[in-house]
Amino acid sequence: MIGGQAADSQPPSASASCSSSSSSSPSGPAAGGGARLHRSKRRPDILNMLMTAACLSTSSSDTGKGQSKLSSNKVTHGFHLVEGRSGHDMEDYHVAEYRYENDHELGLFAIYDGHLGDSVASYLKANLFNNIMKEPLFWSDPQEAIKNAYSSTNKYILENSKQLGPGGSTAVTAIVVDGKDLWIANIGDSRAVVCERGTANQLTVDHEPHTINERKRIEKQGGFVSTFPVADR
Repeated sequence: MIGGQAADSQPPSASASCSSSSSSSPSGPAAGGGARLHRSKRRPDILNMLMTAACLSTSSSDTGKGQSKLSSNKVTHGFHLVEGRSGHDMEDYHVAEYRYENDHELGLFAIYDGHLGDSVASYLKANLFNNIMKEPLFWSDPQEAIKNAYSSTNKYILENSKQLGPGGSTAVTAIVVDGKDLWIANIGDSRAVVCERGTANQLTVDHEPHTINERKRIEKQGGFVSTFPVADR
């Protein structure tokens, strides 16, 4: 997670990877799930049950789509966000846009899952991609540039925790270069998947405290991991 408790001064290593694709619509980051609902005049009770199960009956949603303009390999995207019934305002942010930089078209896609408020997730939406683009190594070594940008952004958030608050955020970002090369990085448990021939394949590693490597990293930083029983609801 980016931000959060100051004791966790270093984020997990941002795992940046690249894949080349000839597909015209590579998948961007994805988190959570959705339900496709079909309206039925005869069985409105089933529709209401589905909406309640999907947390749609008491939630606001945001949906959109777009397409690249300049690349020879066209990229299309879509997104759908649903605010769940967690008892607080929406803390998640997303990015889905295209930029033209250094004679290249970049598709920028991200999900930021805020915790204990939305200030860190909001900051990431406004700044993380800009920080990546400003890295001197971005065009020669994108993997190292993305790692550096994640690390420097996390450092800034921790140093300004009084203004941004005690919360934090996950981050999963995808950069599509000219509709061909796909660079993905993540911190936390927001996940990127790619759909290939009808099968969803996981591209990123979830940073969960119950995994061996993540637990070791937390303990090396002076933290600890404990498990509390969850009361029945």
